[in-house]
Amino acid sequence: MPNKHNADRRHHFGKMKFKIRNWASYEAGLRRRGSLTLWVTDEAIAKWQAPPRRSPGGQAHYSDMAIETALMLRLTFHLPLRQTEGFMESIFALLGVTVSAPDHSTLSRRATTLPSVSLGRMPDGPLHVLIDSTGLKVYGAGEWLQEKHGARARRSWRKLHLAVDAASGMIVAQTLTEKEMGDPSQVGPLLDQIQDIEQVTADGAYDGAPTLPDSRAAWRAHQDRDPAPCDGGFER
Repeated sequence: MPNKHNADRRHHFGKMKFKIRNWASYEAGLRRRGSLTLWVTDEAIAKWQAPPRRSPGGQAHYSDMAIETALMLRLTFHLPLRQTEGFMESIFALLGVTVSAPDHSTLSRRATTLPSVSLGRMPDGPLHVLIDSTGLKVYGAGEWLQEKHGARARRSWRKLHLAVDAASGMIVAQTLTEKEMGDPSQVGPLLDQIQDIEQVTADGAYDGAPTLPDSRAAWRAHQDRDPAPCDGGFER
């Protein structure tokens, strides 16, 4: 076998040092891992309906807690929205609870408004920005013609340029260009989307003429907002 060639340098796991003696308790514990216990507290039922709205607009029927509960069940059991609605209705019917389940349209619409699942906020303070790009293949009629008739089609690509915060790993800026666009030309559009920049780091593909002026301009903008000393600059 190929994996036997490096057997002398591989890490070997030792055998189990203990023996299971109480098999009845061990098997009962394994069975409990697959058990499912669900209940609805009186506090959850009392807060299931949305509080009265005091501002102009339509009155919501379900509270944020109800929407978050449905989304939590959906994530736990890997269910689509319609199946999540049916799953909650069956749970309420088995438990004899008088509350109703949010429909799939309501879950889809309200999910984006919850603070727990909405888009994250931009990191605070001056950022150490990492810039890189990747290729995206565009699938269309060309691939279908090539598979169906054997005709050679020109491959279509797009370039996705990303700027990432080094501390949190969050994408803070992005641009999508044609494949002919060079990487250095997108440094300026990426940095224009970020408010506060301390340092910019990229690989050798961004070592071009537009890169240094754009990075210096972003660093000067940071200096104008924060006159404190800053080790800003562009690194390769």
